[in-house]
Amino acid sequence: MACDSRSWHPLSVIPDARPQVPAADQTLRILSYLARQRGPVPARTVATALGIPRSTAYHLLAALHEHHFVVHLPEERRWGLGIAAFELAGGYSRQQPLARLGRPVLADLVDRTGESAHLAVMHGRDVLYIVEERAPRRPALVTDVGVRLPSHLTATGRAMLAALPREQVRALFPDAAAFADRTGRGPQRPGELRELLRGVRERGWASEDGEVTLGLGSVGVAVLDHVGWPIAAIAVTFPADSARDAEEVAELVTPVAAELGRRIGGARPPSARS
Repeated sequence: MACDSRSWHPLSVIPDARPQVPAADQTLRILSYLARQRGPVPARTVATALGIPRSTAYHLLAALHEHHFVVHLPEERRWGLGIAAFELAGGYSRQQPLARLGRPVLADLVDRTGESAHLAVMHGRDVLYIVEERAPRRPALVTDVGVRLPSHLTATGRAMLAALPREQVRALFPDAAAFADRTGRGPQRPGELRELLRGVRERGWASEDGEVTLGLGSVGVAVLDHVGWPIAAIAVTFPADSARDAEEVAELVTPVAAELGRRIGGARPPSARS
């Protein structure tokens, strides 16, 4: 199964991709806009930002309020997301769409590289592995579904940390005490991590060589959501003494991360953007 972006785009099955139900389109845009804000906002701000007539915005917000998708703060004259929107997020977690969507693209990546691949998400300072696709006759790995490893030592973790705001990375790793160690390799201080992540941002992909398991290396690329937030990362692991070139592996992993991002309606990783 080749990762052809044209075959996976959700609008590719619709002859005319223009919105056929304007009210539904505007309603979804309002919810998406509210989800990106730091807090509740006035209705006029919503209308202006989305180019919707103010009267239409008020009518749609009222309908959303009736169904508990938004809340109205009358004292502040602002609108924010409601409990029904929160329940949608819970349903997303229960149905595990990220793992379900990630499994087939990882299986294809394993077929094309002949190496094991995994999908991980951030969990505090750690990464949590949610999909693991093992290649036949390859070395055993410590990464498995449900396993947590220090993010600053893994390729998946470094890819996601590089895409996070620098302030958040500083909060996660404020001092040397925050840096776990496995093999004696990898950053041990905030300054070392900052320098490492600078290189990841410049390349668009991350790597590790023996920081998790001596003799094994990995290359990882972040999967970004619709606002550019790293919701996951994909990595391929291979023997460090093999003929594998990290940059060549990154060229294979990057389109897969981009494909998964498109499947969930997200953004492409930086190195895949035109």
